Amino acid sequence: MTETCLVVGAGVAAFGFANAIREAGYQGRVILVGAEEFLPYDRPPLSKQYLLGKKDESDLPFRPRSFYEERGIELVLGEVIEAVDLVQRVARAASGRTYGFDQLVFATGAVPNRLPVPGAQLPGVYLLRSLADARAVRAALDRVEQVVVIGGGFIGCEVAASARMREKEVTLVEPLPVLLGRALGEVIGQAIARVHERRGVRLYLGRRVVQLEGSGRVERALLDDGTVIPCELVVVGIGVHPVLPAIEGNLDVQDGVVVDATLAASAPGVWAAGDVARWWHPTIQRHIRVEHYDNALAQGAIVAKAIAGAPEPYAPVPSFWSDQYEFTIQQYGYPVEWDEVVVRGDLDQPAFTAFYLVGGRIVGAVIVGRPREMRPARRLVEAQAQVDRALLADSTVDLRQLLP
Repeated sequence: MTETCLVVGAGVAAFGFANAIREAGYQGRVILVGAEEFLPYDRPPLSKQYLLGKKDESDLPFRPRSFYEERGIELVLGEVIEAVDLVQRVARAASGRTYGFDQLVFATGAVPNRLPVPGAQLPGVYLLRSLADARAVRAALDRVEQVVVIGGGFIGCEVAASARMREKEVTLVEPLPVLLGRALGEVIGQAIARVHERRGVRLYLGRRVVQLEGSGRVERALLDDGTVIPCELVVVGIGVHPVLPAIEGNLDVQDGVVVDATLAASAPGVWAAGDVARWWHPTIQRHIRVEHYDNALAQGAIVAKAIAGAPEPYAPVPSFWSDQYEFTIQQYGYPVEWDEVVVRGDLDQPAFTAFYLVGGRIVGAVIVGRPREMRPARRLVEAQAQVDRALLADSTVDLRQLLP
């Protein structure tokens, strides 16, 4: 009897799976069910090139429908899986349809956190995660001048940059004292903040939006210090959380589906990939959940190989990039916590490489405007190298000379 593999989700991780499953030798039936009406598509451009009009909807799908048909992958779009019964091995959709499975892959991703203040439901207030979200924000940018961005993480900074590049009046509000504070820390966050200020973004750092007001649609944002900011458009980017259907049966879920190094979940024949997966990283010896494009794509392929009978541990150096204005922020490693930051280059250009150290060992790196240092920086992180700090900070020293 032919085995059936059901993939719940149609984002980056699901595409990574679809791209690899037949090449891995799997001969079973594959059904990929996505809640959105669109073919699996590239999400990073939504807050950048798409908002700027440099990419359109036709540019976003990873592959045409024929790609899935040629591989014998059944693509079901616009279908929301509401519940999964791990005992009976069946998934139930909001439409009433059911999907039986032998193997189950959760590639459901994450959804944006909503702003928990009065007025957050007013017209003109948007989240940005899906193509439908981006379509609405792009249309709004065509007709407004005053934009408030709530949240100074990567999405917030990218939206602020895109709006400024479209010559809008942009205000960004972030409760932490620096932009990108959780991801990059104080030193680098301050450098990125200076870039935005030089481009004309008005920053309110260490401040919170406590209310949104307007007659029929959003017109102003009220901060916790009494400041009132006029606005016609608000984009909220305050993080995301993993999303799953209702689960019937035993499954370890703790801020995502808990999986081992091969991305296998606690229930037999169940896997997770992408933003919804909290996996055991063999190198750093703990479970982590990573909300990055490269990670989702790679994990989808790892699950495909495992289901095809060739499981392997997934132990990458996490990587991430963010395009803001004309420069790219490239990050490598595990800088969740660090005790020292060593910077080489000029933070004000910006053209620098910053290394994050724990106990003298390099655990992460951020590169801005120095593309030649990306590869050696990554190798230093992979090796968790211990390097003389003076040499590390000296821009005249080739990083390749510091590799162990």
